[in-house]
Amino acid sequence: MSTRSIARCGICIALLAVSAWVTVPLGPVPFTMQTFALALLPQVMRTRDALFTVIVYLLLGAVGVPVFSGLQGGVGVLLGPTGGYLLGFAAGMPVAGAIARANALPRRARGVAGGVALLAVSYVLGTIQLMNVYALDAPAALAVAVVPFVVPDVAKVALSVGVAERVNRALGAATGR
Repeated sequence: MSTRSIARCGICIALLAVSAWVTVPLGPVPFTMQTFALALLPQVMRTRDALFTVIVYLLLGAVGVPVFSGLQGGVGVLLGPTGGYLLGFAAGMPVAGAIARANALPRRARGVAGGVALLAVSYVLGTIQLMNVYALDAPAALAVAVVPFVVPDVAKVALSVGVAERVNRALGAATGR
């Protein structure tokens, strides 16, 4: 990994933490700006680097660094009601990265499709864990932890596409990630 890639990963880890701290509590799953930052990663980094960034972020949180929403950290967060969503970020990043690199679609469509795929993986894993933690059935879990977030999350994904274009242009990285 080059020095430039390491620096980008570090900056993106910080961005993930800060975006998680911007929190509006809406029940067991808070509204954060994290979806925006996550959707941005596969558009401005190689898939490998984006996945590395998310894994290091999760490891920092697991060892107690307060990088998760509400300035929380620790393994308990990963095992709690929102842990499946967090782990879904890592599971969904390779899917989002693959879509972001698929040249069959225009660049903006790839960014949106990759972000939506990342959301879908995170929603599935998060809903499963939420159901287990709170003993909810699927409709109840979806009503609490997915339905209220779909429109704002898709808006954040769409916003990430425009920001990614500007970041790539500013860094001169549109072709040489």
